[in-house]
Amino acid sequence: MVIIPERMFLTKGVGKHREQLSSFELALRDAGIANFNLVRVSSIFPPGCKLIAPKLGLRLLKDGQVVFTVMSSNATNEPNRLVSASVGMAIPNDRTKYGYLAEHKAFGQTQKKAGDYAEDLAATMLATTLGIDFDVDKSYDERKEIWKISGEIVRTTNITQTAEGDKNGLWTSVVAAAIFVAV
Repeated sequence: MVIIPERMFLTKGVGKHREQLSSFELALRDAGIANFNLVRVSSIFPPGCKLIAPKLGLRLLKDGQVVFTVMSSNATNEPNRLVSASVGMAIPNDRTKYGYLAEHKAFGQTQKKAGDYAEDLAATMLATTLGIDFDVDKSYDERKEIWKISGEIVRTTNITQTAEGDKNGLWTSVVAAAIFVAV
């Protein structure tokens, strides 16, 4: 059996609870994906796959369905500690080629910083696969310009969830996920 997802959507969520597992479950609920059997996979954006809106993607899935995901999650029970989870995406201009997804989690990073980092990871993996020459020591913004000029990478984006640890020490969990839809 060959499964190549034709569609994918991005989602994120946050949950708080006195139990870590329950806070993770609440983050999945907030993201709208707690009712699926999630299977984590590696980081390939399939050739020809279309990025769709979460509402449409959720309508195409059924409760209890086995669903493949590239997911990042993080948690803390330290009051006021900033946690982040992010998935970056890079899609090649040639849609017959595959793209990349990259997971990243951190403590103390803002939503922008964590998102940019995950996006950079995905774009860097794709650029090396496509043979695009770039300097790894240059800033992400500088590399992004080189990739745009090359015409090989058409789109990069990310989904990122951040949250501050609950002031009373409850577990605070964050998730960011790329959900594959095979129809």
